[in-house]
Amino acid sequence: MKKWLQAFAASIQFLTRIPMPVQVPFTPEILKRSTVFFPITGLFIGLITWGAGLLFGSLLPPWPAAAFVLVVMIMMTGGLHLDGLMDTADGLLSGRTVERILEIMKDSRVGAMGVIVCFIVLLLQWSLVAALLEHDVWGLFIVLPFLGSRFAMVWAIAKEPHARADSGLGVLFHGIKGSYLVVSFLLLSFFAALALFADSAWLSPIGLLSGMEQWHLRPMIFLLLFLLVSLALSFLLARGISRKLGGLTGDTYGCIAELTLTLLFMAVVMNLNIQG
Repeated sequence: MKKWLQAFAASIQFLTRIPMPVQVPFTPEILKRSTVFFPITGLFIGLITWGAGLLFGSLLPPWPAAAFVLVVMIMMTGGLHLDGLMDTADGLLSGRTVERILEIMKDSRVGAMGVIVCFIVLLLQWSLVAALLEHDVWGLFIVLPFLGSRFAMVWAIAKEPHARADSGLGVLFHGIKGSYLVVSFLLLSFFAALALFADSAWLSPIGLLSGMEQWHLRPMIFLLLFLLVSLALSFLLARGISRKLGGLTGDTYGCIAELTLTLLFMAVVMNLNIQG
């Protein structure tokens, strides 16, 4: 039991800047166990983001409020995943050999492609958050993209080989048990269901055809769609990057988290826009 409590604390300490009043031994065993709790860590980040949206949305117009919400999101992780996104973009978009790509990704300096991709991702996240605030539909469902994006990391760790067999922080997570992935998915499903059923009023009516009666997308249907999209994104992003590199690294895990977060936010806003 003690090791699982340490794994829970390790998940929060590793993925966020939330202070934990405990000392955790960052051993490979504890780090591997911590992946089970990645969705819960995403839930905490999502809840804090939700609270930030309520606060800044009540004080400022939607677009500047969204900027402050984005600052909170970045502060929560210390930019950890954004750093992985930039390093991965520098490597993958360099057009070099696999060996050279991995060398570029290890370089602490950020190149032009990393900056450009990071700017685009942050711009998308800012505009998507602003769209939700502008339409006054900011609710607990906002935790869903954070849940799904952290599960995507677990999928990547469990399903794809590591590109650097003998180096890198990511190698400490490699080789997690399949049961950890299953439990992580169950936690994702459970907390996503809680969020949706606790705050389902935002789900938009969708017209099947022009002139037909509107019907509401029920929370259970949206939950199933969300889980399917999360699984699809996890598989596609992890497999796509892994094929390019011959495996994944710690940087690519962060990249997958940021891209999944952005795409899941887009899915939520697309549902909002259908409402018209």
